[in-house]
Amino acid sequence: MPENGADAEVVENIENASAEAAPEVTFATLGLPEGVVRKLAQNGVTTPFPIQAATIPDALAGKDILGRGRTGSGKTLSFGLPLLAQLSGGHTEKKKPRGIILTPTRELAMQVADALQPYGDVLGMKMKVVCGGTSMGNQIYALERGVDVLVATPGRLRDLINRGACSLENVQVAVLDEADQMSDLGFLPEVTELLDQIPGGGQRMLFSATMENEISTLVKRYLSNPVTHEVDSAQGNVTTMSHHILIVKPKDKAPVTAAIASRKGRTIIFVRTQLGADRIAEQLCDSGVKADALHGGMTQGARTRVLEDFKKGYVNALVATDVAARGIHVDGIDLVLNVDPAGDHKDYLHRSGRTARAGRSGTVVSLSLPHQRRQIFRLMEDAGVDASRHIIQGGTAFDTEVADITGARSMTEVQAESAGNAAQQAEREVSQLTKELERATRRANELREEADRLTARAARERGEDPEAAVAAVAEAVAAVVVEEAAAEATAAAAAQAREERPRRDERGNYERRERRDERPSGGFNRDYDRGGRSFERRDERPSGGGFRRDDRRDGGDRGGFRRDDRPSTGHRGSDRPFNRDRQGDRPTGGGFRAGGHDRPQGRRDDHRGTGSGSGASFGRRDDKPRWKRNG
Repeated sequence: MPENGADAEVVENIENASAEAAPEVTFATLGLPEGVVRKLAQNGVTTPFPIQAATIPDALAGKDILGRGRTGSGKTLSFGLPLLAQLSGGHTEKKKPRGIILTPTRELAMQVADALQPYGDVLGMKMKVVCGGTSMGNQIYALERGVDVLVATPGRLRDLINRGACSLENVQVAVLDEADQMSDLGFLPEVTELLDQIPGGGQRMLFSATMENEISTLVKRYLSNPVTHEVDSAQGNVTTMSHHILIVKPKDKAPVTAAIASRKGRTIIFVRTQLGADRIAEQLCDSGVKADALHGGMTQGARTRVLEDFKKGYVNALVATDVAARGIHVDGIDLVLNVDPAGDHKDYLHRSGRTARAGRSGTVVSLSLPHQRRQIFRLMEDAGVDASRHIIQGGTAFDTEVADITGARSMTEVQAESAGNAAQQAEREVSQLTKELERATRRANELREEADRLTARAARERGEDPEAAVAAVAEAVAAVVVEEAAAEATAAAAAQAREERPRRDERGNYERRERRDERPSGGFNRDYDRGGRSFERRDERPSGGGFRRDDRRDGGDRGGFRRDDRPSTGHRGSDRPFNRDRQGDRPTGGGFRAGGHDRPQGRRDDHRGTGSGSGASFGRRDDKPRWKRNG
């Protein structure tokens, strides 16, 4: 035992000696300007992260950098601070920035600019964000005045170049951030088009979580003898991040989601579609959870407001899609909930990168339906993640296993907290209204005293008794108050009577109101339906029955078709005048007319019929066109 103790003491002494021998790395020892170091200290940043300590010296030396690390490892300051330090003190021409930073999404561009702006102000550098969804006119105006560093998305920067508002011919330092995300979103063709416009000889820095074929092509094409710095593996477990799979039934998925979202702290919930994001956010709000949605279908202003609310704590649960949430950096996110499974292992890693950033701890939870288990298990294997699996039985209002993993709360507790917050707000409003009432009461008393004083003075000027005048005024005011109170009471009673009057009977049907006329009750009565006319009948026609042609009030001929008035020859015309060419106006006996007069010879209809019947006067002739034939 003594020998073991001596060995342990020797090992401890060696470790202490090595710790004393290794100097502590600070931003001042990395070679950054003194003003930047002071600003970092004011912001509470004194010790660099591993990737910052490894990258900043080589970047300050002007070398091309290839940085490989997971999202949230502190890469922004790794390339941003050296870029600002190298470009400080130079001159920038109009429309020709000297440094550009390309990012895949609008949110990431804004966050990079926000992170570097304080240090750019110290060095006197002008920065501008150029991305879609914002005013292009403001961006063009800023470029015309001169911008040192341009933080841009590829699409908007290409549009500005095509308009002649920007040129990359003076770019000295170019940074490509989150290159793997640009590859996933299909931006690499635009990126190569932009990088081709940058003159050679400058510095290039590329940061990517993975090194796939397209990224390797970019490195070989644009980076010259790059220095590679890989601190955190893009795949695999992060020591401060835990992964869990909760297998739930379809009916329990929504309650479990609401219970996890109601936890205390910031939570990001990932879904697959924009419609799903809006739907889940609305359901969470209805359950009492402070939630909001973030997706690509929103305007840039709306997305910015949602992110600000999430950062300030007004929103606890952010329901987002993959594209909208790429590159979002919000401090204090300690839980990521995947309601819908990620499309592939790269999307899963990007989702997981929203938590456990910069050495902090975080939890990633994925909900899985029974038929999705194999898909999610394979996804975890491809991502190199060792996730624990839990089967949630459900059927209860609160699951202790879910609470232990995620810190979920029961919806009853959430609703109780929401009701308590509403009660506190109401109490504050009551207190404020009470104070206002007291101030109004004091003001009314002061005005009443002033009115009495002036009334007494006026009475003395008229030679009257001041007290009697004041009393008379008080009686008149009291009478007016009584009348107003009576009128208000009458109006309130009438309103209450209207509200309390039942409109439905005990069976839930609308009640029948009393009829104001003497009509019998019942449904439709055809005897009284006169097509909207309300006058009484003026004839003696019987009331029963429908339309009767013989009982018309006017005996005259009203025209129209009358079957009984047709000629016996079968003519189907109306009361039109005689026409000799009409077959119905000819006699049925054949030959001549019944009047006994002779028909003139040589008429075109003077021919005998060929039919065998004695009653046929004319026959069908086949040698005439169809429209000239008779019959």
